[in-house]
Amino acid sequence: MLNHISTADILVFFGYFILVAGYGYYVYQRKQTETNNSSQSFFLAEGSLTWWAIGASIIASNISAEQFIGMSGDGFFAGIAVAVYEWVGAAALIIVAVFFMPVYIKNKIFTMPQFLQNRYNSGVALVMSIFWLFLYVFINLTAILYLGALAINSLLGGGHFHEVMIVLAVFGVLIALGGMQVVGYTDVIQVGVLIVGGLAITYLSLTIVSEKFGLGHNALAGFNQLLKDSPDHFHLIFKKPASTASAATISKYLILPGFAMYVSGQWISNLNYWGCNQYITQRALGANINTARTGILFASLLKILMPVIVMLPGIVAYVLYKHGHLPQLTDGSKDGAYSAILSFLPSGLKGLSLAVLTAAIVASLAGKVNSIATIFTLDVYKKYISKEASERRMVWTGRIAIIMSLLIGVLFTWNDVLGIGSAGGYTFVQKYSAFVSPGVLATFLLGMFWKRTTAEAAIVGIITGFVASVFFSQFAVNLLGANTWLYSAFINSEGSYEIPFFISLSWSFLITFIVMIIISLFGPVVNTKAISVNKAMFKLSSTSVIMIAVILILLSAIYIRFW
Repeated sequence: MLNHISTADILVFFGYFILVAGYGYYVYQRKQTETNNSSQSFFLAEGSLTWWAIGASIIASNISAEQFIGMSGDGFFAGIAVAVYEWVGAAALIIVAVFFMPVYIKNKIFTMPQFLQNRYNSGVALVMSIFWLFLYVFINLTAILYLGALAINSLLGGGHFHEVMIVLAVFGVLIALGGMQVVGYTDVIQVGVLIVGGLAITYLSLTIVSEKFGLGHNALAGFNQLLKDSPDHFHLIFKKPASTASAATISKYLILPGFAMYVSGQWISNLNYWGCNQYITQRALGANINTARTGILFASLLKILMPVIVMLPGIVAYVLYKHGHLPQLTDGSKDGAYSAILSFLPSGLKGLSLAVLTAAIVASLAGKVNSIATIFTLDVYKKYISKEASERRMVWTGRIAIIMSLLIGVLFTWNDVLGIGSAGGYTFVQKYSAFVSPGVLATFLLGMFWKRTTAEAAIVGIITGFVASVFFSQFAVNLLGANTWLYSAFINSEGSYEIPFFISLSWSFLITFIVMIIISLFGPVVNTKAISVNKAMFKLSSTSVIMIAVILILLSAIYIRFW
């Protein structure tokens, strides 16, 4: 806990606040005419984002308190294996850049519901628009607010939860009201603060390990000590537990089920998140294909770096706690690992740590509410409420949607009405998102790359994915048993059988995919709304080829070293 905040800390933090607010206002003033009169400019930045702004904005929107607290905590508990979310995500971004973005951009797709309408029909688009709005407001937005306020409140020593929540919401609104241009370009600063500050905190945490073990003030020596002291925390693949395995070993496997999750589960989760999610794709949809592709590949490179910032401090906390050097970590709670490490920071850097967390949280809030406003305005308001709405009216509708969505988020988070705290922030988001991700991904993939896919198949697929997900999470063990050729269930920490999440996700997706193919076979050979795809769309520039090669080499080196 950072129970003492010095004047230097306050100056550092407010320096960050002034820098971001000032730059955001500068961008807003520079683009004021466009932002006030053009909905394309407000919601999509009208192609004005550069590749580096697109890449930085994608990462800024993705990294939040969920990663800093949740992934650091899982690093404390499970080790480097939790980095699979980031490193498979980096590989998934390559697929999105090469195959998904050309389809979106060639067909002038600006929102995910628009894709569903163009490819299937307005019914599919409306159903998914409403679902995404509910998911973004009541699940994602509330989780970001709750975890963000909880994290910063704990760093301040407690007692300021609601005040912190209001400040975060206000800051998010101020940035989001300027539109995607302001969000995108201020995200560059946010990511800069996140990376520089995050690396500084990781470096200092490694030097603390070095000092505690009598190795001097040397970060590399500290890292080597982690490898020596806890080699079990530096394996990327967990083996399937034996019947006599400990509860901790089983718990690790339940969240990260070894090689099995690499077969499909991780890819389904990541491709759905990075390729079919308005929150992410929106940054690139207004650009040309080369700019969009380069920006996404830049995000992939940054993604590889993220575990060093958000996961490694958790392993540091584990080693220090194991040897009695971290009394600040009450009862060995993994969710307190990151805060406990920050307690070692000197004056000034505590303010930087607050700035890092705030940058991550505010960027995620601003990006999320901008996506909410985009879907509501373009896919609901314009199509079903006011078809003749002017550009200016649409922009103001978007701004009202931004304010209202954050107000709703604050109201539902104020006393944790949705139970985010009891479920755990990451689990809360994954639990509800997973019920539809198999159907959504199958609908997008078949819609893009199989001309025979029908609207009827899309509707049935979305329903099938939901039903299959509910079946595997709630009923499969009782009906089929704990060990079948489909899965192996294990006793979880609550004493009941549980199927590893990524195994359930894999089967739900496969069932949905097959059902959609069977239904589509009863339709025409080429659906009248099929998307035209040709090889030229996927041709890569030399820059893209080089970037992809660098990403794959880095990922290969990591997996060879820590397999």
